[in-house]
Amino acid sequence: MKKLQSSFIAMASTILKVVLLLLFSSFTISPISCYKGAQHPLDPLSPKELTLVQTIVKKSYNPSSNNTISFHYVGLDEPEKPTVLSWLSKPSTKTLPRRALVFTRVNEQTHEIIVDLSKRIIVYDEVYKGLGYPLLTAEEQIAAIQLPLTYGPFIESAKKRDLNVSYVVCSTFTVGWFGGVERTKRVVKVQCFYNKGTVNLYLRPIEGIGIVVDLDKMKIVEYSDTFKIAVPKAEGTDYRFSKQNPPFGPRINGAAIMQTNGPGFEIDGHTIRWANWVFHLAFDVRVGPIISLASIYDPEKHTYRSVLYRGHISELFVPYMDPTEEYYYKTFFDCGEFGFGQNAASLVPLADCPSNAVFMDGYYAAHDGSPVKVANAFCIFERHAGDIMWRHTELGIPNRVITEARPEVSLVVRMVATIGNYDHIIDWEFKPSGSIKAQVGLSGILEVKSTTFTNVDQINEEVYGTLLGDNTIGLNHDHFLTYRLDLDIDGVANSFVKQNLVTKHVNDNVSPRKSYWTVVSETAKTESEAKIRLGTAPSDLVIVNPNKKTKPGNHHGYRLIPGAATHPLLLEDDYPQIRGAFSKNNVWVTPYNKSEIWAGGKYVDQSQGQDTLAVWTLRDRKIENEDIVLWHVLGYHHSPCQEDFPVMPTLSAGFELRPANFFESNPVLKVLPPKPVRWPNCTAKP
Repeated sequence: MKKLQSSFIAMASTILKVVLLLLFSSFTISPISCYKGAQHPLDPLSPKELTLVQTIVKKSYNPSSNNTISFHYVGLDEPEKPTVLSWLSKPSTKTLPRRALVFTRVNEQTHEIIVDLSKRIIVYDEVYKGLGYPLLTAEEQIAAIQLPLTYGPFIESAKKRDLNVSYVVCSTFTVGWFGGVERTKRVVKVQCFYNKGTVNLYLRPIEGIGIVVDLDKMKIVEYSDTFKIAVPKAEGTDYRFSKQNPPFGPRINGAAIMQTNGPGFEIDGHTIRWANWVFHLAFDVRVGPIISLASIYDPEKHTYRSVLYRGHISELFVPYMDPTEEYYYKTFFDCGEFGFGQNAASLVPLADCPSNAVFMDGYYAAHDGSPVKVANAFCIFERHAGDIMWRHTELGIPNRVITEARPEVSLVVRMVATIGNYDHIIDWEFKPSGSIKAQVGLSGILEVKSTTFTNVDQINEEVYGTLLGDNTIGLNHDHFLTYRLDLDIDGVANSFVKQNLVTKHVNDNVSPRKSYWTVVSETAKTESEAKIRLGTAPSDLVIVNPNKKTKPGNHHGYRLIPGAATHPLLLEDDYPQIRGAFSKNNVWVTPYNKSEIWAGGKYVDQSQGQDTLAVWTLRDRKIENEDIVLWHVLGYHHSPCQEDFPVMPTLSAGFELRPANFFESNPVLKVLPPKPVRWPNCTAKP
């Protein structure tokens, strides 16, 4: 009987999937807002909604009792995709039911909760008993780093080092997992720094002291003082302009961008329209910016065509390469442990963003569930970089020279997440040609350790990094950013095609050439066939709609144009790499699953790699002509150099999603050229 039920359920599920694909295979978004008076179903939770979640959850646990409740993730429980697409396809003034996904800690247990905001009730509440813990909150980290400053043994340790505790600043570091008995406590390690003489505290670590804090009990549970080494000097570490001395570098002239008629884009709630693009922008405490429903207007078809249903950075894996007792645990998952949104910096006009930028705020739930405002979390601006959109000079026609060119202008959405010492500059850039570029810039301060060495000639042991200055080693490390890209190329039913570039031999007596290359296309049928380590073989990677063709017969598609291929160098059975196994491949493709949004799993802190993108794909599900999600991993191997000291010039990497037979021809051929500027006659006499 159970087998019969299982077969029936599987058959019903297949039929439902086919029906949904047929319904939404040609989904397009109207250029006119179809939800006037109604809330967009993908809007982030508002301050009012965050407060409502706080009230409902706290009330359910009897606030008059001794229950201790903390909020570790509060975000939109997004509606099922077919529901959203159906709602958007028909003008409506009725808001879809709003629900919130909530991770709390109640009496030292993790609860996963779904709150129905429309009905004001909890519809799901389950204690999580698996491995790992939810996002660390800012408030508990602040409380943890205050503990050493009043802790007797630490004060004694500071005195032994001739350090004034009033200049000590501490920071929290997640402990990871390294085999053996699983931890049953939410703990972090605390490392302290000495900021006397500089604000650049990360370059002055206090070494030899080990501190472990239990976050639930908020007390120091382990303490050790094993060795003493001098703190690196403060001289030359302060990055503030007011602290710099001559000689100075060149002066950078500012560029004023004059837009007399205001910005060239329109913001309606969280929906942004610019040139031929329309998309939705949301803020999330864990991943930061989420781009949704990105569609581009096709003047030949007189309609907006879907490209990206939902896109965001899913996880950032940062393993350091120092295996010593003091540093081996530094293998961070910045989204799942600390939160990009929670650590969003308020952007500074004219510094972080140009003069023509428009700013948007973000909101998330604090440790107690109350709303926290991040002022200027996003900036949106048109980029006039002096680049060329397209051009050609024709010299082949006798007695004629023809030149046509169009300047490149794009729209940028930016956020900066500052997690401890590193600043992550997150850009999404939209181009009139149909391209979407994603880029992350890394700046800020290196992770360093103290040493007795002052010159590389003195080094007679492995130091796991680069000597940057007196007594200062910049540690080797990696950054692996995983993007989740739910592409809907002209509809939800898509396929992943590897267009392999294959060398072929020329047959005898056909040509004096001996070889050429050609394209041999291969459509991935299952998840295993879509796993790719870039750089092993030349190929173009394209998401196509196999149900839509151009007039010449090519499938509508978008191509992933990656940056430099970077692969992990850790052993596959090393514990950090088990947790970060999603970095093994640069490309993964999965069938759409609403619950599979975080590559490192729901509960990353102290996880054991049991719930990751690498684990999900072991099911080897069907991905041909399905609603699929593209995951792209880009990375850096960072071996520090002296130019990164005392603050790093921005190091950037990214990728591009570019139309591939999506349009019938160049979509920006008929872009209107700019009006000519009348310059004054510089040769005229005064």
